[in-house]
Amino acid sequence: MSDSRPIGVGITPLTTSRDLAVDLALRAEELGYTSVYVAEGWGNDASVILAEIALKTNRIRIGTGIINIWGRTPATVAMMATTLSDLSNGRFELGIGAGSPTLAEGLHGYEFRATAARLREFTRQVRGLLDGERAAQVVPGVRTLRLSVRPQAPVHISVAALGPRAVRTCGELADGWYPFLLSPSGLAPGMRLLEAGAEAADRPRPAVCPGIPTAVHEDPEQARAIAAWWISFYLTKMGPLYGQTLRGLGFGDLVDEVVAANRESDTAQVPESAQALIDELTITGDPETAAMRLDRWYAAGADMPVVVLPPNASREDLDRTLVALRPQ
Repeated sequence: MSDSRPIGVGITPLTTSRDLAVDLALRAEELGYTSVYVAEGWGNDASVILAEIALKTNRIRIGTGIINIWGRTPATVAMMATTLSDLSNGRFELGIGAGSPTLAEGLHGYEFRATAARLREFTRQVRGLLDGERAAQVVPGVRTLRLSVRPQAPVHISVAALGPRAVRTCGELADGWYPFLLSPSGLAPGMRLLEAGAEAADRPRPAVCPGIPTAVHEDPEQARAIAAWWISFYLTKMGPLYGQTLRGLGFGDLVDEVVAANRESDTAQVPESAQALIDELTITGDPETAAMRLDRWYAAGADMPVVVLPPNASREDLDRTLVALRPQ
């Protein structure tokens, strides 16, 4: 690996320890990573954790990776971005996405529908507020407000998108594309949609920053067990979009096998016949093997891969992952 290649670290919303998230960010800065992203689910408020990280780091870029569009209004997201940009001296990046039915319906009480349209409008409104525009008028006749405080530097906005409409919207409105659980072969068709959206809006194509689940362990069987959890969890617990995307890339039979294997199992299962999904979608293996596997995403066109750390792993294992995949 070359030290000229940027690489980010992602911390999942299933990592519920605030202290651990902060420690991982500090370690990532020490090891030379470009960015660290904190996701938000149904546990900690990502913005609070990022505020602590902002005050304890000096160089590394920080960001939400990802917060969903159901739990806050565009105005509160824009205010959060402004505050974190100030706390971090301009190092903050805002990552937003549609999330999942689990979050929208099970936590925030919104029906998970028309997600591409909602993501588009949400992104447009946040961008406008950060640029000094007035809030969108919802109540007729009401004079809407501008933010009284604006970020001193432009805030980089990334959109987590997999569906074609959402990816094109990302090209039109965002600075970065953050697809998660997407194979290297899926980057090329996504980049074509990004380019079409960017061309229509007369703006540069967003940076390509895929989130890649990691499963690094000295024991190959342990590594593959971690990878199996990633794949089974996101294909069976986080809504239909991941499976739909993989079907569109020709992995439909393998997706069906994973779903069937986990229907009556209490442990994460990726059957032997579907093991190719582990190789396609994750960075799995011992530290040396994992570092080599990372190269596939750069070769496929990623500007900055984001290695997403597994939840429920020991600090020792997480540190091993960070060391294995660090810029050299």
